[in-house]
Amino acid sequence: MAKTILITGSTDGIGLETAKMLVSKGHTVLLHGRNLTKLEKAEKSLAALPGRVESYGADLSRMANVESLAKAVAKKHATLDVLINNAGVFKTADTVTPDGLDVRFAVNAIAPYLLTQRLLPLLGTSGRVVNLSSAAQSSVNPQALTGQIGLSSDGAAYAQSKLALTMWSRSLALALKDNGPAVIAINPGSMLGSKMVKEAFGVAGGDIRIGAEILTRAALTDEFAAASGQYFDNDSGQFASPHPDALDPQKSQKVVQVIETILTEINPI
Repeated sequence: MAKTILITGSTDGIGLETAKMLVSKGHTVLLHGRNLTKLEKAEKSLAALPGRVESYGADLSRMANVESLAKAVAKKHATLDVLINNAGVFKTADTVTPDGLDVRFAVNAIAPYLLTQRLLPLLGTSGRVVNLSSAAQSSVNPQALTGQIGLSSDGAAYAQSKLALTMWSRSLALALKDNGPAVIAINPGSMLGSKMVKEAFGVAGGDIRIGAEILTRAALTDEFAAASGQYFDNDSGQFASPHPDALDPQKSQKVVQVIETILTEINPI
C-alpha cells in the first residue's frame, strides 16, 4: 500500500536521495525545503518516477514557519504515514535565529519537536517518526539550548543539538507508548557526502545512498515497526545505545521541558 511521507530538508543530499527511493517505490512524498528554487528543481527531478510528489517551503529556523508547514500539510492530508525529520544545520554564517536561538538547536532539535507535536494527530498510532540523529552527541547545556549563551564551535552546537533530538525522541516514545506513532532516532552514517559534510569538513564524504537506504527501511519495513524509543546506529548497522544522557529519563525530560518553555515564550502565531 502506498504511504504518504513528509521529509524535511529534502532538496538535496540524503533527504533528496531518500525521496527518490520512496517515490520510485510508488509512495507519495511531501518534499520540504527552505529555498524555493531548489525545491522546484527537486520536484522536477522526481516527476518521472511512479509515485507522487508535493512541495512545501518553510524556514525551519523560524518556529512560526514550522507552525505554517504543519498547517499546510494538515490542510491537504487527513493522515500522514511517516514523518522523517531530516533537515539539519552544522555550519552557517548566521548562528542566531530571529527568535534568539542558536540555529543548530532551532533546526536540528526544536523545529522537529514542534513539527512532530503538531502532526501527531495525522500520524495516529500506526505512523512513524524518524529523527536523524548523529554519531556526534554531547551533553546538552540548557543555556545553549535556549540561546542564552553561544558555544565555542560549530561542532559543539551540532553535537549537543543532535543529542537533544535523540533525548526528546526517546522521551516522547516512552510518553506515547501505544497511543501514538513509533518514534525512532537514527544515525544514518558518519561522514556521508551530504552538502553539510562537504561544507563543514571540506571532504567528499561517503555514498549518501547509505543514509537514504536506512531511512527508507525505517519508513517502510517491519523491522522498525516496534522500535519506538530506540536508537539505530547505521555505522554499526544495528540498534545500539545512544549517549548515556538519552537513557536518563530525568535528563531527557529536562530537555523536553526546556524546549516546551522555549516554544511557549516564542508563541508562534
